[in-house]
Amino acid sequence: MHARTGLAAVAVLLTAGCAAEAPRVAMPAAEPATVEMAAASSGGACRLLDFSVIAKHTGGKFDVAAAVDKGDTHACVVRAERALLPELTLTVTDTSIDTSGFTMDVLPRGAKKVTKLGKIAYRQTLPKAGRAGPAAEVGWLATEGRLVTLRWTGPHGGTAAQAEKMAARLVALAQALDTRKF
Repeated sequence: MHARTGLAAVAVLLTAGCAAEAPRVAMPAAEPATVEMAAASSGGACRLLDFSVIAKHTGGKFDVAAAVDKGDTHACVVRAERALLPELTLTVTDTSIDTSGFTMDVLPRGAKKVTKLGKIAYRQTLPKAGRAGPAAEVGWLATEGRLVTLRWTGPHGGTAAQAEKMAARLVALAQALDTRKF
């Protein structure tokens, strides 16, 4: 009789244990999450950039940034992950030049002067070069002793009119960047 009681107790425990377990359901594998990184996470001059601010001013969607620092010059290139062009390049160089030095040594011939940007500024468009389309550039002498250029290089099929329109947009982007600090 003692053995039967033991067997009954084991049977009750096993049954109770099975009933207490929740049924196991196989879960589908989760899709890998896409994480958007900020341009600033690349360091260098990229610390001054924000993909949403770039998109707001240029109308282009960029999602990849790369930075390089060499001496007193800091650069950042942004582009779309799946396209080489267009690209946007920001360079920032510490400098001690003044506005007359900027006019003599930096201001490109034929560039248009820009007001309300740094101490002195210009904008220009550049023709197609190699496999790249026309480019637009804005350069300025920032109030903190920095020489800054912002260049948009368009795709091969771009036009001079598109580059001119982008030059105006880059001025607005430059004005948004001008007061940012490293």
